[in-house]
Amino acid sequence: MKTLSLGHSGVQVSAICLGTMRFGTRTDEATSFAILDAYMDAGGSFIDTANVYAVWEPGGKGGESESLLGRWFKARGNRGKCFVASKLGSRLQPGGLGLRASQIETECDASLRRMGIDSIDLYYAHFDDPVTPYEETFAAFDRLIKAGKVRYLGASNHRAWRLEAARTFCEQRGLPSYCCVQQRFSYLQPVVGATFGVQVAANEDLQTYTTARGMRLIAYSPLLGGAYGGRPDRPVTSQYNTPHNEHRMATAHSAAKRLGVTPSQLVLSWMLHLENPVLPIIGNSSVAQLRENLAALDLRLTPQDMEELAGGGNLPKAG
Repeated sequence: MKTLSLGHSGVQVSAICLGTMRFGTRTDEATSFAILDAYMDAGGSFIDTANVYAVWEPGGKGGESESLLGRWFKARGNRGKCFVASKLGSRLQPGGLGLRASQIETECDASLRRMGIDSIDLYYAHFDDPVTPYEETFAAFDRLIKAGKVRYLGASNHRAWRLEAARTFCEQRGLPSYCCVQQRFSYLQPVVGATFGVQVAANEDLQTYTTARGMRLIAYSPLLGGAYGGRPDRPVTSQYNTPHNEHRMATAHSAAKRLGVTPSQLVLSWMLHLENPVLPIIGNSSVAQLRENLAALDLRLTPQDMEELAGGGNLPKAG
């Protein structure tokens, strides 16, 4: 398993992260354990969850993913081999949307209990909270780090200007700040002005910002729910429905065929070949799907391949 730096944290993490959003709800325990085992067997260690996964699934109350991971850690005795990321701050958490000190400390303790661990390696602010002062939010994060409950901080669904405001605040006061940002990002580019509900899509501004500040951009929904596979039941959504994206999709399929890989593998590899590589999170419902996605790590794209995939869009240059 290749690794990438986690921004300016000084640590290396798996170049493809395993998302566990539906583990313990839509994906049953036996299948979830098998996927986790296969990911570890392939050399992976970067595992992503959240305190609210997956409250929206039938019967879900939130915490199911973390609880399943806790049972898996206990059964396998492998906590020390995993780099675990979780999140708080969603409107779906018990206290509602926010990064107040009481929420941060309460939700962290609850996540630790569910997973049966002493520390969360990477703790994300799942959504921005423009109401709570930075003084309160980052003082609480600092207490968690000093107590050994959290190692590093990340942001998700944040605008670049808010990340910079947080960074400046923390730098001036000597407080720990975000080393990475997890955002919706894929090869197809959203329509200008497209919205995704509470989610925030990465744009060129964010990519430029993370590069300038030494942060790692981590992509959720990198494969757009299977849209690259061409299945009629997994169409490209209206947020990506443009002639430019039709051209990009055709380009991806053509390049994938030429290289003997699937379009999804090509997209994951493309992310890892950008000048400032974007680290994808993959969600899988089977071991076979996991192995297909991880095979993207074996694909080598040339500068000519990357030029072809750029397709005339405003994308970073190949490394």
